Amino acid sequence: MEIERWERSEEISDAEKKVIQEIWSRVYANCEDVGVSILIRFFVNFPSAKQYFSQFKHMEDPLEMERSLQLRKHARRVMGAINTVVENLDDSEKVSSVLALVGKAHALKHKVEPIYFKKLTGVMLEVIAEEYPNDFTPEAHGAWTKMKTLIYTHVTAAYKEVGWAQ
Repeated sequence: MEIERWERSEEISDAEKKVIQEIWSRVYANCEDVGVSILIRFFVNFPSAKQYFSQFKHMEDPLEMERSLQLRKHARRVMGAINTVVENLDDSEKVSSVLALVGKAHALKHKVEPIYFKKLTGVMLEVIAEEYPNDFTPEAHGAWTKMKTLIYTHVTAAYKEVGWAQ
């Protein structure tokens, strides 16, 4: 019998929550631009992810993607969901419920493979580290790595809950 391995998130300390929230407040001030940068990098690095987006799946040019109103709208939605998680890091029920909704929608409605969340959160960390290098200390990197795992863990738990099967 094969045992499924789902990643577990490490507890994020109060100090790490503070670091995440401080950096996020700067990131979220430029929410749309940073979100667009994250999605463009994601689609350039993982072009197969575009298959889930009828509006921009045929776009190859990053400039064309940047101008896409649909991509900008999706970037705002992604950033809004992350913002809700960051704002509620002290409320594990709220974090779990927000990420469960995201996971279930992507599993059932959009049929997105869960591995793309791991890839997207990795790209998110890269972009934030590049755009905010003075803030992204080794401690911040550690805190954000836990945040990335928290997102992925909760989203994939929702996939498991709905009996995800490709």
